[in-house]
Amino acid sequence: MASIPPDLAQRAKVFKALGHPSRLLMVEALGRGELCVCELRELVGSDMSTISKHLSILREAGIVADERRGTNIYYSLRMGCVTAFLGCVGRFLDQQLEEQILYLEDLRKQSGRPAS
Repeated sequence: MASIPPDLAQRAKVFKALGHPSRLLMVEALGRGELCVCELRELVGSDMSTISKHLSILREAGIVADERRGTNIYYSLRMGCVTAFLGCVGRFLDQQLEEQILYLEDLRKQSGRPAS
């Protein structure tokens, strides 16, 4: 089996880091600006150890950066392009849903059933 080039392995690490709904929620929020870890905990609604683990995964993938200020740690989005990608994915999924709705409406018309 051929070895995987290091750059592809690093890209896969980024995608894996984005592969959890809580981490996506944090990344989208950080796309709007820097947040304290306490704000991220409130946003996600998990305990601090879970939030720390999620942030560690995002930091190791290079997606977020952290800065300690006194007793608080603030996070910011280091990989700004990820918000454009997530927006693209969202638009694609919205389009896919719209296509499915139109398809179902067309099926209803063909079967003679009224739409709900």
